[in-house]
Amino acid sequence: MEQRRTPIAERTGLPGDVVDDGGSAWAVVDRWGTVTGWSEGARKLLGYLPDEIVGTPAARLLDEQLPSEALRRIQAPWRWSGRLRLRHRDGHRVEAGVLTHRRTVTDTSPDWLVICSLAGAATPQDKPLMGWMLEQSPSWGTLVFDRRLRLRRANSYAENALGLTEAEMRGLRFSEFDQHPVAAQLERAVRRALQSDEPQHLETYAKTPGETREHAWSHVAYPVLDDGGAVCGVALATDDITEEYWARKRLQLLNDATARISSSLDVARTAHELAGVAVPEFADFAIVDLLPDSAPGPVPGSERPGAVRLRRVAHQSVFPGTPEAVVPLGEVDVYAADSPTAQCLATGRAVLHKKYDPSNADWSVGHPGREAAIRAFGMHSVMAVPLRARGTYFGIAVFIRHQRQEAFSEGDLLLAEEITGRAAVFIDNARRYTHERDTATALQKTLLPQQLPRQQAVEVASRYLPASALAGVGGDWFDVIPLSSARVALVVGDVVGHGIQAAAAMGRLRTAVRTLADVDLSPDELLTHLDDLVVRLAADAATGGTSPVDQAAETAGGFGATCLYAVYDPVSQTCTLASAGHPMPALVTPEGTVRFLDAPVGPPLGLGGLPFEATKAALPEGSILALYTDGLIESRHLDIDQGLERLRTALAHPAADLDVLCDTVIGTLPPEERTDDIALLVARTHTLDARHVASWDLPADPAVVARARKLVTAQLEAWDLAEASFVTELVISELVTNAIRHAAPPIQLRLIHDRHLICEVSDASNTAPHLRRAHTYDEGGRGLLLVAQLTLGWGTRHSDTGKTIWAEQALDGLEPGI
Repeated sequence: MEQRRTPIAERTGLPGDVVDDGGSAWAVVDRWGTVTGWSEGARKLLGYLPDEIVGTPAARLLDEQLPSEALRRIQAPWRWSGRLRLRHRDGHRVEAGVLTHRRTVTDTSPDWLVICSLAGAATPQDKPLMGWMLEQSPSWGTLVFDRRLRLRRANSYAENALGLTEAEMRGLRFSEFDQHPVAAQLERAVRRALQSDEPQHLETYAKTPGETREHAWSHVAYPVLDDGGAVCGVALATDDITEEYWARKRLQLLNDATARISSSLDVARTAHELAGVAVPEFADFAIVDLLPDSAPGPVPGSERPGAVRLRRVAHQSVFPGTPEAVVPLGEVDVYAADSPTAQCLATGRAVLHKKYDPSNADWSVGHPGREAAIRAFGMHSVMAVPLRARGTYFGIAVFIRHQRQEAFSEGDLLLAEEITGRAAVFIDNARRYTHERDTATALQKTLLPQQLPRQQAVEVASRYLPASALAGVGGDWFDVIPLSSARVALVVGDVVGHGIQAAAAMGRLRTAVRTLADVDLSPDELLTHLDDLVVRLAADAATGGTSPVDQAAETAGGFGATCLYAVYDPVSQTCTLASAGHPMPALVTPEGTVRFLDAPVGPPLGLGGLPFEATKAALPEGSILALYTDGLIESRHLDIDQGLERLRTALAHPAADLDVLCDTVIGTLPPEERTDDIALLVARTHTLDARHVASWDLPADPAVVARARKLVTAQLEAWDLAEASFVTELVISELVTNAIRHAAPPIQLRLIHDRHLICEVSDASNTAPHLRRAHTYDEGGRGLLLVAQLTLGWGTRHSDTGKTIWAEQALDGLEPGI
């Protein structure tokens, strides 16, 4: 059967319109080493006609026996180059430089394209090509200086950029034909390249004499060597990187905007931050207008059909005092239907007028001075971007140029849309917060716990008695907060004052305490952070308006709030507590002895800068801790000493049922009109059986991880929790490995069998791990993510000696008795 002859272009993979002029020799060799393609250049090189060589082994062309190792080096990579000894058709040896390409064809296995240049030697015509290339480059400007730093050559691109011909600049130094400040930097770079024999890189942003706008330039000055290797001059090559520069600038601006726009829940401040991000970075004048509060969309009843009414909330200018603005902040104005502002809101899409002509759109409706300002300042380029969040359009941001000569580009519009889109979310958050603040304040009076959380460290009961209707709602509260490692926080606080403002402040402080408790701070540190919060609330109230929330903050500030925070650990049977101006709790021992804990009482919340001190107390199992507010021990007809003695008497014979004990304490109150509300929280302590706690000290050796898994597995089997071994071993491996790699000894591993299984690893370092999303090819970074997915929760707890990383697993109802 006659073999089909493949066309040359198809066999080689070369373009079909390439003329085989014999300037290079090429051949195609398949995977079995058979020649499947042969060029005219190959015939010139080795003398074989295509019919004589195609279909024969390529090895017959070699004039040497290649070692197997050499063959593997040639066949392994995608490209190989080197010299080979070939045999001519008449038998003489041909030394040739060979370049091979390993290719993958669609319908067969890989083959090799073997190429050898027949015109490798330099010719006299080659050298001018380089000069012509530099002279005619459409994107690189090149200047060549002699050793005296006087210009000898300049290509056409450099001539156009500088606005001078080569003849006009020849023999002059840089500073003599260009007086721009950037020219001095470039001349210094050229000088350093000559003196150091090293290339010098420099980036500048300037407008050259031959350009109408500023460009970003990348320069490299490098020494020029003659044929003998001696420095004969310096070349300065310049590339226009304006697009890359602005791409980086936009990315940086976007990052800055994300950090700057979100600092508050104030609408005007957030809008000013948006305008401040745009000016002067890419706009000369920026406006932020919002629809009036009563209108969630275009407002009907405007002076003209299609016109919109907007309230000015922010504007920013490159000029001090914002002289372009003709609408004062807070004023509502009307925009015509054919203005960019109305067009933007009507379509819900950004509007870009690169070359804005004010005569084509009447901005003067509602304010005659607007059109005059546009013309007076020469506003020539406009972008209008709608403010949209959660599916609702509620305003617009307008960006204008009048000092920069270049118009806004499509890239600028994309940047403005991205920044405005992010800012819209924050502005909408601020709007919603402002609108709902009064309602939220009224609801916060119900924020006392409706049901205490389930936990086993303590048995609790509580009572709350509001003040009389004449005095109004007060700000006393209590809370029970489960913490890590089977611990529990007992909280009681008091906001001085009455009415909805005090209740709202109480709700905020209680929420803050729960939030700070989640961070597992020690009691003194928690009160310090809470004190800072109250100081900020008071400062905001002093400088802000007089809304209910501001009044609540003012009520909570200064000397108006107290708090007691206690943490009980059922493993160590200790209670750590700190007080911010609050009475210390009463302790009832299992024998019935009543005493008030003697510990330092810190200043009330809101003073700021004063320290709090934590105290530890041992609580035997069955002890009762009574936390209360001062309304229980102080009234018009009862001083503090009398109140404390009365409370001591009520607690001296505690009932088995804590609810009964609460009723007993409350029942001792005198029957009088209460001027202050009362919060009472009673807790009976339990101890976690030592058999449900296991701990081991571990050396800081990676090999100990396997031993730790075995120890944990054995302990779980002893607790009849073998089904939890898989997840627990994974958690222990991650936590112990992290401690060994990133922390400091001593390292301790502890298991706690409570309602949940708790794994803890403690070390002497204060550096805490954090979750991150590992990329595809990262070797690590997934351990904590797996721990977080497989457990109920995990976290970090700091102490005076270091930190503890804990993770908590559900046990599907397998609970020990405490």
